Amino acid sequence: MTSSTNNLGLTERQAIFCSIGFYITTALVMVNVNKWALNTISVPWLLLWSQLLIAAVLHQLSATLGMLRMPKLRFDVVKSLMPMVAINVLGLSVNMFCLFYVDTSFYQIARGLVLPFTVAFTFLFLRQRSSMFVLASCTIVFVGFMTGVTVDINVSKLGVLFGIGSSITTALHAIVIKKSLEYVNGSSIDLVYYNNILSLVIMAPIVLLSGEVSFMSKMLQEGGEQRAFNHLLVGIAVTGVFGFLVNVAGFLQISHTSPTTHMVSGAVRGVLQTLLGYFAFHELITGGRLAGIVMILGGSTIYTFARVKEMQAAEAAFAIIPMTQQDVRIEENMDAIVVEDESSEQAVDEKQTAHTAEK
Repeated sequence: MTSSTNNLGLTERQAIFCSIGFYITTALVMVNVNKWALNTISVPWLLLWSQLLIAAVLHQLSATLGMLRMPKLRFDVVKSLMPMVAINVLGLSVNMFCLFYVDTSFYQIARGLVLPFTVAFTFLFLRQRSSMFVLASCTIVFVGFMTGVTVDINVSKLGVLFGIGSSITTALHAIVIKKSLEYVNGSSIDLVYYNNILSLVIMAPIVLLSGEVSFMSKMLQEGGEQRAFNHLLVGIAVTGVFGFLVNVAGFLQISHTSPTTHMVSGAVRGVLQTLLGYFAFHELITGGRLAGIVMILGGSTIYTFARVKEMQAAEAAFAIIPMTQQDVRIEENMDAIVVEDESSEQAVDEKQTAHTAEK
């Protein structure tokens, strides 16, 4: 580990520690404050749309301060990105409703099928086969999901269905993003901006049709629970800011660490999420729920190590190829030099023979 410092005066070790801590903290705050707000007033659509609005405002503010560059909205790009935006809106919706119906300690299990669906969709759409270790890790994750769902009797079936839907949309979103980057010249910042703005526009009529805005307005006009409304405003503000920061935190962690560290930090976040659900919301952690979480996190960790090994093997094979080609080119050049030398010697001999004949 090097001891070089960055622009903030931190060593590499300190930068890694801060990036991991930042990611875990923002993700935990996001989930728990969302659950707290939903427990206060049941307005999931309004809460989600308000978070998108705050994220868009923060994006604009960052561009005004010169921290980010704002792309110009183009109709052809908007049209090309609509499949990704549709999946994103659907994913955010089922994710929010999953959290609405299940405990935070069960949230990790309800959305536990992201890895198996990702591997399956990668094969179906990209025709990429997986190794036996990857398939084994998916099997462990699936068994963990089934253990947590079937053994734990205090589980909302509707929440589990939303969790499965969240896993499917998350897996599809990861695949669609790879294709969508082509439309914004590979700029992830531009893709985030388009995704956020278009999702905000699409969800606006959904929020109005849900009746949640009318419900909030009527509650305030009738002198309803002002305390509950204040809690909702606090929840919207906090989750909106942290929803923006969690994306930044993810980029920071990945840039400073390896994929293995990213998965390990995710496992740590899952454990802390379970503990916070127990202490903050007084949730019951059964043996089946605990076993499911352990198997899901264990299978995900095995998958990460397997993928890292595959990447290292691919990089090693790729590193050998250029050397082999270089060796071939060197041999070809050497052969050319030899041939040229032999041709030169032959030409000299022919000239000497012709000169002797003339004499």
